[in-house]
Amino acid sequence: MSVLVYTESENGKFKKTALEVASYAKAVADQLGTTVTAVAVNANDTSELGKYGVDKILNVSNSGLDKFNAKSYASVIKQAVEKEGAKVVIVSQTADSKYLAPVLAVGLNAGYASNVVEAPSSTAPFTVKRTAFTNKAFNITAINTDVKVVGVSNNAFGLVENEASATTEDFAPTVEESGVIVQSVDKATDKVTIADAEIVVSAGRGLKGPENWGMVEELAEVLGAATACSKPVSDLGWRPHSEHVGQTGKPVASNLYIAIGISGAIQHLAGINASKVKVVVNTDPEAPFFKAADYGVVGDAFEVIPALIEKLKAFKAANA
Repeated sequence: MSVLVYTESENGKFKKTALEVASYAKAVADQLGTTVTAVAVNANDTSELGKYGVDKILNVSNSGLDKFNAKSYASVIKQAVEKEGAKVVIVSQTADSKYLAPVLAVGLNAGYASNVVEAPSSTAPFTVKRTAFTNKAFNITAINTDVKVVGVSNNAFGLVENEASATTEDFAPTVEESGVIVQSVDKATDKVTIADAEIVVSAGRGLKGPENWGMVEELAEVLGAATACSKPVSDLGWRPHSEHVGQTGKPVASNLYIAIGISGAIQHLAGINASKVKVVVNTDPEAPFFKAADYGVVGDAFEVIPALIEKLKAFKAANA
């Protein structure tokens, strides 16, 4: 009766979120006095999961699952849950898992708690803390169904190494047919994706034009961060829509969010509220973003950012 976790992979490699939900599953398993079983789909090397507390890996290799389909994947995980007799199922809150989890919960007749940010405060009843109202508040939820599905917010629990001797078992579930056909998948080619980034450097119309984005990209490179932008910037075509963050774009839950020349419209703030530390650089001291930020710099980005890059490079060189 182990805790079962779905570990997402892409091009055969586990996503950072997969290791985070494995870490979370281990914490839950310790509370319940049981083990962790992971479901891995078309992953090249599953040994990494043992580092984060996984005891058993159900390895699924099926070309029919090369392209994500919520119904097909939910069927695979449901069969794994039934095989293992799992009562708690852990998933991430990536775009794919947000589609997958409700379908899985219906198939298992399970309660589903999304946007969970901490390990359960109680296992009887099973009680978790979740974000609510676009990350402006928290909600304490008790799941009373026999089987429980938990969606863990990205970057909320973190990576916790907990070495285990993971065994791997080939698992060949029946892949359920779906009426949805995936014809192609277009992905952004950033060095660091917004979904996986621990640091995000974002900019708005304060940069005056796309020709000035070089310093944003340079700051992101120095920090190992992803680049992002506000909605007006993507609407103007200065940056791709894949970089648009906010309520109508991609949500961001990074450890550090740096906003350059972004005034802080309510829609933008709603999409980045889950970020742990928010830093804003703006010439307008009355910009709404300053009320939401942890740190603020009132100044010209064209002076502040190059100086910051220089300092960061000097610090990295001194500590190399």
